[in-house]
This record gives sequence, C-alpha cells and structure tokens, in this order.
Amino acid sequence: MLLNFNALDFEKANYEHDSVCSVGVVYIRDGRIAGKYYELVRPEPNRYEYYASKIHGITPEHTKNARLFPEVWADVMKKAGDYPFVAHNAQVEIHCLQAEGRKYHIDTDVPVYCTLKASKKNNLYLPSYGLETVAAHFGYDLKSHHNALADAEACAIIAKNIMNEEELKPTNLFQMKK
Repeated sequence: MLLNFNALDFEKANYEHDSVCSVGVVYIRDGRIAGKYYELVRPEPNRYEYYASKIHGITPEHTKNARLFPEVWADVMKKAGDYPFVAHNAQVEIHCLQAEGRKYHIDTDVPVYCTLKASKKNNLYLPSYGLETVAAHFGYDLKSHHNALADAEACAIIAKNIMNEEELKPTNLFQMKK
C-alpha cells in the first residue's frame, strides 16, 4: 500500500492547459487523509468555454476575484512535502502544470504518477478505466465528478488500493518535458 502521497486534480476553463480554474488535492500520510485542499483559480484571461462550465459548473463570475495559479500552487506545495503526486490520467495534470509553469515562470516540476496506467497494469478487468468506474470498484461513489476535490479524493482511494512503492516507477510516471 502506498502510504504517503498527494492526489491531485485540476479543472480547466477552456481548451488551453494554462486555464486552470480549480485545484483539488488530498494529502495522504501514513495511509490516511491528513488534509484536503480546494481552491478556485482565476485563469488569465478569465475566459470560459461553454462546454467546460457545463461540465464543472465554474464560470468567470466564480473566479473573477480568485487568486492566480502561482499563489495557489505555492499553498499546495507547502503541504505536499517531498511526497509524490498521483492523478488519474496524469497526462492532463502534467500538461496543466507545464503550461502554468511556463506562463508564470514558476517551478511546477513534480513527479506525477498515473492511477489510470496503474489500474490497467493491475488487471482490474473493468468495463472502462474512467475515474468513476475505477473509484466505484473500490467502493467510492463519485457523486461530484469534475469537482477537483472530489476527483482528487477518488484518485486517492484508487492509489491507496492499487499502488505501492513498487508502482512508483518510471512506467507509471509522467515526466515533465523541458
């Protein structure tokens, strides 16, 4: 069992990876939830595509007074420690981190391991490997899918059940490309 990690999820305002509009993190220490973090983020520009708002319910009105990504990410990292991050379909979170890092000239280079890849490697034999399906397999009812904190919590449940130190290997890691 993976005992210490940070489960991460972002929601975006539009098709651009540098349009993060919410961040959810669940901090797992010694196999238990040690903390949760959720915050809205004001993307620059504060422009939303209809499809995105329809999926997650966040609009420009919600984020017009929110903090920018660098401030929010600094708070996330204060509690993250040296522990790895996990995300379901981590490629999306990595692309967001890369884009936001480039945009604001901040360090977002953290290891992010993928629970989607780990789910497939662990031969769960599910009808799909979407976050809702895999989380349900482990008894987690993801009622608020596309809420960044709920998705991070579902990811944490998956990681606790299928990942261990052995899973923290390059094949499950999405590396930042410079």
